[in-house]
Amino acid sequence: MHGLGNDFILVDGFKEKLPADLLKTAAKLCDRHFGIGADGLILVLPSDKADLKMRIINSDGSEAEMCGNGIRCFARYAYERGLVNKEIFTVETLAGIMTPRLVFEQNKLTGITVDMGEPVLERSAIPMLGPAGQALHEPLTVLDKIVYVTALLMGVPHCVVLVDDVSKVAIEKYGPALETHAVFPQKTNVHFLEVLNDQEIKMRVWERGAGLTLACGTGACASLVAAVLNKRTKRKAKIHLPGGTLIIEWAVNNHVYMTGPAANVFSGKVEDKSLFR
Repeated sequence: MHGLGNDFILVDGFKEKLPADLLKTAAKLCDRHFGIGADGLILVLPSDKADLKMRIINSDGSEAEMCGNGIRCFARYAYERGLVNKEIFTVETLAGIMTPRLVFEQNKLTGITVDMGEPVLERSAIPMLGPAGQALHEPLTVLDKIVYVTALLMGVPHCVVLVDDVSKVAIEKYGPALETHAVFPQKTNVHFLEVLNDQEIKMRVWERGAGLTLACGTGACASLVAAVLNKRTKRKAKIHLPGGTLIIEWAVNNHVYMTGPAANVFSGKVEDKSLFR
């Protein structure tokens, strides 16, 4: 499945026997040359805290706390396969309980809205090294230049950089340098934003543990919050990513709501047993 080109392998953990070395297996399955190919592996699991539980393993074998595009795929998968039978349900993640709501038009599932919770702005909680308080438009030396970053936790760590033209950013150079910068002890997702107007943002993504991707749901949420904090946009905006557009709203209750699609691509069975060793 994919959400705006951010693609995932989904596995029904109610039915499938999971391998002992899940992280290593996930990396093999996500390999685009020798495996299936994906940005991550998502497991649909039972939960004693919510209707369902989601685990997300990045393509490099690291486990993520949350994934915005992934949870929309998770929600559609769970609903269409009868693992839930309601339009609003709860999902346990390492970032807390998330609440997807299925959006229907003329009885057709057209999208999913997810309450992504509240952004965390305190630097130590992101985590980001430095003095207490918010990291808002803060200068940071990265390789051969100084960039101004706004950092926050939106389920996972995010670093947002406002630029004049995202098409001119050397993401393959500065993305990994920011992801692994010493100031982020648990690494970070990296987003470069071009504000088109007060209700539209153009965005490019370097994801922690996955590299260059076509979209990032938690990143789009973090980017809107950063744009609002920097007084560049209103609290609801369209976020245009290479893979498509998300609608993000930072509501008055301090929760961030993400609305976007999730698409099925194919289903199948893995027969190469070497992928599970």
